[in-house]
Amino acid sequence: MFKYSVPLVIFIVLAIFLALGLTLNPREIPSPLIDKPAPTFSLPRLQNPEQSLSPSDLKGQVWLLNVWASWCVSCRAEHPVLNRLAQQKLAVIIGLNYKDESDSAKNWLSHWGNPYDASVVDAEGRAGIDWGVYGVPETFVMDKQGRVRYKHTGPITDDDSVEIFIPLIQKLQQE
Repeated sequence: MFKYSVPLVIFIVLAIFLALGLTLNPREIPSPLIDKPAPTFSLPRLQNPEQSLSPSDLKGQVWLLNVWASWCVSCRAEHPVLNRLAQQKLAVIIGLNYKDESDSAKNWLSHWGNPYDASVVDAEGRAGIDWGVYGVPETFVMDKQGRVRYKHTGPITDDDSVEIFIPLIQKLQQE
């Protein structure tokens, strides 16, 4: 009897863990950066490679960092949402062009529209690693002090824009 109860108990424990795992939202990947200063970088601008941009240049402003690439299918899906968000001019939007060819990125923005106040090139992916990027697209919201306040994994939808991003940006603008 004991010989059958051990596998049964192990099976029940595994079934409980599986059931708990199925209730989790895979898009809600916690970030250790929340409420911490934005990781530093100094990267060349996509449109003007002789100029660089770093988070310290954005102090005093609420800003978004959107990690994207021309080869990313999900980035294409979220791009119209970013364009609409950019039209509202609620916050500065910085693009982090991740592991991409600069010419491809420029052509992509020329074709689909450019929601970014500036886009920087992370050809090697080192800045993405510092930001804890799992994949593209990912979007971070920074407050005026340069702290990461929110991380969104995956493409932003219109619902995300209305329910999460716009209220958070408006709140941070008032702080």
